[in-house]
Amino acid sequence: MTTAAISSPSIRSFGRLASWLSVRHSVRREAAVALTLYGLYELARGLVGADRAEADAHAHRLVALERSLHLFAESNLQRAAQTLPGLTSLLGVAYLTLHLAVTAGVLLWLHRHRPDGFPFVRTALLLASGLALIGFLVYPTAPPRLAGVGILDTVSGAHIDLNRGLVSTLYNPYAAVPSMHVGYALIVAAGLLRHGRHLLVRAIGALYPPFVVLVIVATGNHFFLDAAAGALVAGLAVALAALLTGRPAAARLAALQSADAAHEQIEYLNAHGTGTQLGDGLGVHNGCLVLGRG
Repeated sequence: MTTAAISSPSIRSFGRLASWLSVRHSVRREAAVALTLYGLYELARGLVGADRAEADAHAHRLVALERSLHLFAESNLQRAAQTLPGLTSLLGVAYLTLHLAVTAGVLLWLHRHRPDGFPFVRTALLLASGLALIGFLVYPTAPPRLAGVGILDTVSGAHIDLNRGLVSTLYNPYAAVPSMHVGYALIVAAGLLRHGRHLLVRAIGALYPPFVVLVIVATGNHFFLDAAAGALVAGLAVALAALLTGRPAAARLAALQSADAAHEQIEYLNAHGTGTQLGDGLGVHNGCLVLGRG
């Protein structure tokens, strides 16, 4: 005789969430959820308080670690980019636009043309954002351009200032670790490499993350170790997304429906007495659903 345990409300709620994440919903619904959650993410990111001295100290620790690993080459990369006419301005525009524009564009493409791949990429991006918030809270870090390590802010100019005005109110400058420009880029690239049917699409997917690393480092907004932390967050998010969306959505929904039906039957039988046989070897004994033969 086998006893089937009924899921607790928290487990059933988790199952419902996993089922929702495993399914591609309408563009309007997906957009509403994504915009709401991203707005909350940016708000929480901006509200995370950071002491300037602490953030600077963390940045200098990263520099010391990079020096010990012979990785501290951000200033060299920035100077090399400045030797090419127009490249610095191009990278500044890319820093301000690609992070959201490319991510949104790829999500729309997947939603319309690769519906089976959309839930995984969307879920991975959501999870990465949540994990990144933990990093911003635990380890507030100044970007290179504010750390006083000889790296310039090449984005700010006559029309844009990352440190003052409207732009500065939209984000926390000390939320540099992990770099979610890199985290998002890797997840987006995985979607393009997995679901791109044309060589050009897959090539763009392969080249996009290293280009983003160039952008964030040459503009003075992240260290190489920030990028490595972003890659780590992306890897964890992808692994969790695979667990949440791995089972077919139909199987999840069927399992949940069966659990709901069994739960309702037990509630009914608890109200009308125990020891009741439901047929086909199914019954209730002492409030538990029992499966047995003969």
